[in-house]
Amino acid sequence: MRRPRVSWMTAADDRILEFLLNEGNQPIVATPAVVEMNVDYQRTHVNNRLRKLRDAGLVEYYDEERAAYQITDLGRAYLAGEIDADELEK
Repeated sequence: MRRPRVSWMTAADDRILEFLLNEGNQPIVATPAVVEMNVDYQRTHVNNRLRKLRDAGLVEYYDEERAAYQITDLGRAYLAGEIDADELEK
């Protein structure tokens, strides 16, 4: 499936979303530190991208106090190529 091309998104965004969805299509909950260890991007970059993805509705806090994130239904739809890029442009 082809994913929409969104101007503000980076390769890190795809990798983060793919990690949060997991290979078995079972979403996981992860902190930025856990994401960093699995996607080969620096933690500060992961933090910045997670904030952007959260602002766009692709991820959400599972536990805000612990800064633990999970993918949303919109994030799953993006990965599956089921939405238009216009829906994610701001």
